Amino acid sequence: MAYGDGPADEPLRDAWHAFCDRLKQAGDKVFKEANPPAPLHRADAFRFLTQNLGQAFDLALETKDPAFPQIHYFTTPTMKLGGDVSDFTYRQAWISGEHAYRITGRKGTARWFNLTVQGPKPDRMPGTDFPPLHEPFGDIPEVNIFGHQIRTDADGNFELYIGGAERPENWLPTTPGSRKLFIREAFDAWFEKPTTLTIERLGMDAPRPMASPERMVEAFEWAGEFVYGFMRDWPEHSWMTSGGVCDPNQPNLFPADKNANDAADAKRGRMAANMVWSLQPDEALIVEMDNHDGFWLFGMNAVFGGSLDFLHRQTSYSPARTRVDGDDVVRFVIAHDDPGVHNWLDTQGFSDGNLGYRNLMSQNPATFRTRLVKRADLLAALPPDTAMVTPAERVQMLQDRYHSIKLRFGI
Repeated sequence: MAYGDGPADEPLRDAWHAFCDRLKQAGDKVFKEANPPAPLHRADAFRFLTQNLGQAFDLALETKDPAFPQIHYFTTPTMKLGGDVSDFTYRQAWISGEHAYRITGRKGTARWFNLTVQGPKPDRMPGTDFPPLHEPFGDIPEVNIFGHQIRTDADGNFELYIGGAERPENWLPTTPGSRKLFIREAFDAWFEKPTTLTIERLGMDAPRPMASPERMVEAFEWAGEFVYGFMRDWPEHSWMTSGGVCDPNQPNLFPADKNANDAADAKRGRMAANMVWSLQPDEALIVEMDNHDGFWLFGMNAVFGGSLDFLHRQTSYSPARTRVDGDDVVRFVIAHDDPGVHNWLDTQGFSDGNLGYRNLMSQNPATFRTRLVKRADLLAALPPDTAMVTPAERVQMLQDRYHSIKLRFGI
């Protein structure tokens, strides 16, 4: 038996070749102007592509049928996408307003949890002429529920229903256009436990159908657009469309409009701001924020938006893990090597990247200040009471990080 003997051979091969061509086009985006030409940046851009190539067909095929839903982690320590925040976990499930679903879970101890029903993906971002972000993003939040709104038993177990007949509690409605659940959990102190979740469609009474040639052709097309889309859109899409992202031509400054706080953000349960940073080998950046209430997070990201190596490196902070100076100012130091400052953010050797801020439990907008200094002058530029760590204490910080991240993802 050979090619051409089967009636589906030609469309399947043509679709596969088209996917491979799209993958090659995606790889060419590694060399875009936004990505510095340093070998470390070029290699990391290809890594961003290969990490997400690994989940392309999970999203396009294996979890795509809303009649047989599955919850899928689309960011992990080895897979970064969508400007992910280091101290979040991100999960999604494809759904349809035609069905009703039951989620069974057990609440963890993470400080914040949000589940959102996402509606149709528009041709243009609301109020703009910009196209939406690549799949699986760009859809519009319809309704959400926070962790503290979910009723549980004494052990933290719960059932949450999506769609179908209205229920007095633990229920979210859907619309004919509902297409996805977007699930985020945010962690503060180390060793907080994640919320466990599984989903099923109500009324499932038969196995999932096998993938037909037509379904495979659709998956090839979707996956091809996915891999090309994320290489095309990051980081420029956020520069063009978000008021909460600084102008890349003015690095090392947070934007004047740092709220990113419209109705969709309210359903996502967060305020956001991002700063593009750029450091020479002999430079360091001091980032200051007036201390304020709420649950805020800072995390380092690469040029294409993926979080840095939060499993092994000091790349993120939350209130429980941050030292506040005596003048009630939160100060972080972005530097290429460890200055011994407790609140150090590791660049991983990159010359350029992104620092993300999220505020999850307050409408209190942050006030940011930045100072670019020579690395040799860094300690003199910091307050005398700046919290410092010994090499042994840094090792312990990294060990706590390593074991806590593994706990979050069950790895």
